[in-house]
Amino acid sequence: MKINSWKLKDLTAQEKEKILRRAEADISDVGDVVAPIIEDVRKNGDAALIKYAKQFDKSEIKGGLKATEEDFANAYKQVDAKVIDAIKVCAENVRIHHQQQMDRVEKQWMEEVRPGLFAGEKVTPIPSVGLYVPRGKGAFPSVMYMLCTPAKIAGVPKIAVCTPPTPDGGIDAASLVAADICGVRDVYKAGGAQAIAALAFGTETIPKVVQVNGPGNPYVAAAKRLLAGTMNPGMPAGPSEAIILADHTADPWNTALDMINEAEHGPDSASLLVTTSPKLVEAVLKFLPEIINSLPPQRKEFCEAGFTRYGGIVLCDSMDEAIDFCNEYAVEHLLMKVEKPNDVLAKLTNTGEILIGETTPIVMGNFGIGINAVLPTGQKALTHDCTSVWTFLKRTSLSYMTAQGYQSLKGPVTTLAHYEGFAGHAKVIEDRNEAAFSDIALKKAS
Repeated sequence: MKINSWKLKDLTAQEKEKILRRAEADISDVGDVVAPIIEDVRKNGDAALIKYAKQFDKSEIKGGLKATEEDFANAYKQVDAKVIDAIKVCAENVRIHHQQQMDRVEKQWMEEVRPGLFAGEKVTPIPSVGLYVPRGKGAFPSVMYMLCTPAKIAGVPKIAVCTPPTPDGGIDAASLVAADICGVRDVYKAGGAQAIAALAFGTETIPKVVQVNGPGNPYVAAAKRLLAGTMNPGMPAGPSEAIILADHTADPWNTALDMINEAEHGPDSASLLVTTSPKLVEAVLKFLPEIINSLPPQRKEFCEAGFTRYGGIVLCDSMDEAIDFCNEYAVEHLLMKVEKPNDVLAKLTNTGEILIGETTPIVMGNFGIGINAVLPTGQKALTHDCTSVWTFLKRTSLSYMTAQGYQSLKGPVTTLAHYEGFAGHAKVIEDRNEAAFSDIALKKAS
């Protein structure tokens, strides 16, 4: 079994760029395929969605595109009680964490910049969001509660969820259970690029929203890019990716296990071991084939493809070199297994999440620690946050000046207005009726 293995200092610029770019090339390549799908949905609405469900999902939509009360009720009967209990436990951890985030949000504030000059912010929820829960390579109720929970806690008034239909024309039962646990009832049978287009434009059944969030395959990611002028495409969340950053103290068997966590998502996923230990490399290369061969056929195939395309092992000469590579790669998930975690943690700056130690494998964060597993991919962690309540909130600037503050600033502002050639701006101040001034008493928002 071939598994990519590189020494960082020996990589050519082209080889390193390919590793850093990962599945982004796949996303660019499908743009021409996605564009006509988007246009079809814009023109034909529900009819296009039903057509594409049959074409791409091999699904004959039953009972309309929207989940009904009966669908939700039946979902609880179809899902094993043990699975429902697991969803409840993990979703509750996610709820607690995001409520703790919300408790730290100051919804309205102003502070005095200098005497009589006050500046601050008002925080409000985004008015409508579309959440995309994929289903192509499996069912993902965890993604449902990872997205619905912070959106609900942030107070978004209108939440619409799109998820690909099942072969029998319905919606994955566990995902419906997760949506219900989160208090979200507007769930629609639509997947792929066509679902993103439906949320951007609206159809007879699916409402138009102003922002879309959620992970997806290259077609979903490409649709978000193409529709960025119509709605806010949210955080880029494409094919899964992970780095295991390890030194000589990492357990080799556990490290090999950790590498398959994201690799089994699909052939476009990227799972890397970045290490300073040649002995760890040797051991992991020995263990990985054994672990991969023990997987079900489809997951085995995904791992085999991933470790010959975007994944593999990167050997570095020093921990600083390894950290620099990780910061440049800007990965979605990073599991850190090193001798001096505090020192390394201080230097890691660009990643969607950091999990620390052998007892905190990525899978725990994927499902139930409480942190959000929907994270930026494709090097977008250089500029994007993890999913949180802030994903669904927006800030508005607030300001107020007393008469004293106005007098202290009118000279500098008039000068700058004239310098930039805005005579009208200057006139607003120069000709203002100051006799009308009276200070306002503002209450602090609760």
